[in-house]
Formats: sequence, C-alpha cells, structure tokens
Amino acid sequence: MYIKSPSRLHLGLIDMNGSYGRLDGGIGLTIQDPNLILYGESAEKGITVDFGDNFDLNDDIRNEYVKKITKAATEVIDFYDVDDGFYFRVDRGYPSHSGLGSGTQIALATGKLITEHIGQEANGYELGKITGRGGTSGIGVFAFDYGGFIVDGGHSVKEKSSFLPSSASKASPPQLFGHYDFPDEWGVLLVILNSDVSVNGQKEVNIFQEYCPIDRNEVELYSHLIFMNMIPFLLEKDLPCFGNIINKIQTIGFKKIEVELQSDNIKQLMAKLTEIGAYAVGMSSFGPTVYSFYDKTNEQIVQEIKDYVGDDGIVITTKAQNHGHVITK
Repeated sequence: MYIKSPSRLHLGLIDMNGSYGRLDGGIGLTIQDPNLILYGESAEKGITVDFGDNFDLNDDIRNEYVKKITKAATEVIDFYDVDDGFYFRVDRGYPSHSGLGSGTQIALATGKLITEHIGQEANGYELGKITGRGGTSGIGVFAFDYGGFIVDGGHSVKEKSSFLPSSASKASPPQLFGHYDFPDEWGVLLVILNSDVSVNGQKEVNIFQEYCPIDRNEVELYSHLIFMNMIPFLLEKDLPCFGNIINKIQTIGFKKIEVELQSDNIKQLMAKLTEIGAYAVGMSSFGPTVYSFYDKTNEQIVQEIKDYVGDDGIVITTKAQNHGHVITK
C-alpha cells in the first residue's frame, strides 16, 4: 500500500500574544511538490524502514526519516494495540527543517498506512493527537486531510498556556475553520538556499519563550490583514493584492521575528525577488524555504531567480494542491 502526502507552506502564526484567550492560529498552503511517497506492509514483528532507489537525500536525512517513522509507528501501534510489525519504504521525500513540514507528513502518513492495514478509520486530526503533531499549528494536519489554503483557530489558553512550537507542545491539533481552493492559474515558486541557519529543537523552544508574547497591536493588525485582506483577495483571485499582503505580514508579529533570525543570504534573496517583480515574497515557517506566487504576467521571475541562485540552492516550481493525501492499494 502506498501513500502520497503533500508538503506545505506555513505563512504565519496569527496570535502569539494570547490576551484574548487564544494562542497560535495559523495560515498555510498545501503544495504538490516536494512530496512524500511511503510504502507500507505488515511484517512478522518490529518496525523496519528502507529507502527506494530514487530516494537521493543524504544519510543525515535518511536517519531523520528512520527516527520519525519508527516513533510514529510505535505510537500508533501502541494506541491501537496492534500485534503485527510493519515494513516501510520511503520512495520519495524532502529535507527536514526546511520549512515545508516534513515531520508532520511523515508521522501522519506512517500512521495512516497502519490504520488502513488494520481497518481502523482515522483522519489526520486523530493521528496528529496520537503522534503529537499539531500542538501549535494545524496547517500540516489539515494539509494532509484536505489540502488547499488553510486557516486554523489556534488553542484556548485553558488547554495551552505557554508559547511553544509544535515539537514541544502537548496540545491537541487546533480546529479547522477556513479551507479554500487556491487558484490553479497561480504558480508557486520555492527557493531553498544553502543556509547555515537551522531552527529546530531546543533552539526553536528558546525563540518562542524569548520573543513571545508579541505586542497585541501587531497581533490585531496581523489578524485584520489576514481576514479582511488576504483571504478576500484570494477568493477574488487578485494576485497582486494578495501578494502585497504576503509582503506586509513578513514585517509584523511573530513572522517578523522568524525572518529577522534568518541568515543574510535569505534576506538578500527576498529582496532580490521583490526587485525582479515578484508579487509576493515570503518565508515559510522558520525557513530556509522562501516562496513566491506568479502568473502569466510575471512568470519571467522563475528564470531570473534560477540565474541568481545558481549552485547556491535549488529552485522548484509547483502548484497548490487542493486535496489531501492519496492512498493506492
């Protein structure tokens, strides 16, 4: 049995102040490429993780996949009291800690293969609770289930009273309250530079604790821009105006902190994209992935940014994905 799971762009956390009774909240976009293709079948005992011939990522990334698949499989097997072992093979994947949400997709895809095998109905939200994903942002969980442009409602301070990244939060995934198709005619441009700044683990926890709470006025402005500008412009398919809001939110709230903590070459890349006519320039999560959107009126930015990046990173052109994971039996 195979599962194909998308990646996601995390556009921003909405409320990292909490004085109105809720924390977190997120906006994000499901994208077709890069993606995860994972094969799974039952085995006599234990958990085995292998890699297909087309998986060309390095040993450090392979070790991350083995660790994450083994952890998620163990949690799901224990939760459902499964007697079988399982064999997994990763046929396609993408780097961890790149801002594209690989950790959540690995955990949910692993869990989904197991529940399908045992005849147990379980969606991404339920598997997220079992595997400890979605404790801050629900974008990855809902990208797995539904795809598209996603808004989640964050967490009540009754459930989560401190500022923590998903990797350190024990909260359940948030509620989905906005899910929209993204225009097929808009291309998605990803640029992943070779960067010496990686934000994960204890370093990520420390950033949340040091910089939060964010000033309430910034949170209010950020929320207004999302709900009264970004989403309406998306529904109206107005790319220049939608892109202008993407640009604005890079300088407000917790997203401003994420950008400021990145390396200089990431900031220079974002400036270059603006210079060559990109309608939107943003950084996904803590980076290093930088994204933009384009259509027929400014598609020249793709070749121009490829020339600019050269051998210092990779450039990917893709589309939004308006559906979730796909299982092939």
